[in-house]
Amino acid sequence: MTSIDTATSERSTTHGTFVIERTYPVPVAEVWTALTDDAAREQWFGGGPEFDATERSHEFRVGGHTTEEGQWHGGPRSRFRATYTDIVDRNRMVFTYDMWIDGAHLSTSLTTITVAPDGDGTLLTFTEQGVFFDGIDTIETREGGTRGLLDNLGAFLTATR
Repeated sequence: MTSIDTATSERSTTHGTFVIERTYPVPVAEVWTALTDDAAREQWFGGGPEFDATERSHEFRVGGHTTEEGQWHGGPRSRFRATYTDIVDRNRMVFTYDMWIDGAHLSTSLTTITVAPDGDGTLLTFTEQGVFFDGIDTIETREGGTRGLLDNLGAFLTATR
């Protein structure tokens, strides 16, 4: 990641949608807890050891906010800010979120995560609809990052068994 010069960036918006499905070999309740519990979520969500968080909060309720802000080692400052708009326990959550890099607004997204039993495991469906600003980020990059986070979630879920 590099620093962004918004003064010289061309102004634009690009819209995109992606859907990722993952099956995890654990019951819905375990996946839901990993998504919603502060201590569990902190284990798999975020930048890991390459990211020094300066602000981290997670208020899982309708109208609640989640924030993660910090700096990548040798890289830019990043800010993620989400608001939960719909929660159905052990079924779905819907939230909007914004991302910034070095103060430049990258995107605004609407995300829906659903979980459902799938045999002895859980089918998670992640749908994101986003608007990406000024060519700073792309739907492909965001989808790749989300796939990485869902990989982290899967590793967390199987490590805790």
